[in-house]
Amino acid sequence: MVAGIADAIGYVTMNGVFAANMTGNTVLAGIDLAKGNHLGAWNHLTPLVAFFPGAMLARVLLRLLKSPTAGLLLEAAILAAVGFLPVGKEDAVMIVAFAMGLQASTITSFAGHAVSTVVVTSTLARTADATVDRLWPQSDKPPPSATNTWLLTLTWTGYLVGAVIGGLLLAAMPYPLLVPAALLVLALLF
Repeated sequence: MVAGIADAIGYVTMNGVFAANMTGNTVLAGIDLAKGNHLGAWNHLTPLVAFFPGAMLARVLLRLLKSPTAGLLLEAAILAAVGFLPVGKEDAVMIVAFAMGLQASTITSFAGHAVSTVVVTSTLARTADATVDRLWPQSDKPPPSATNTWLLTLTWTGYLVGAVIGGLLLAAMPYPLLVPAALLVLALLF
């Protein structure tokens, strides 16, 4: 849900720039380049520059601390603070993209299953794999993909619900990123 909220808020406030969906930014940058819109391409590519070091930092924190807690707390702190910083929209989306990079590499598995929480294309494809494997088993023992069908479905659904919430939060409160920050802290507590 956190990435869905961040992407909805980033997309609306930054005129079509995603905070978490780097695939979408890459495609939109390519379209802008094809149209000769270099500024638009730059606006879509700069979040990648922030996302990458966020993902690297998450990996370092996981190696040093052997726990996702620090990465998620740092992400929550960044999301909570960004609305209060004296920065423009472009810088704010860069900060949120950094936080999404943290999330992307901090949460890479759940209950022993690979999960992507900031992009849903691969999650949706793995859900399709798991559904076929569940409906058409090749042996008596279910393949690993079939055991995580619900987890993958919930991940995709959470992203969609997060995007809806993000769209609603934009009209409801001045600092909508406080909500995903609180969700991260709640997730760590439970």
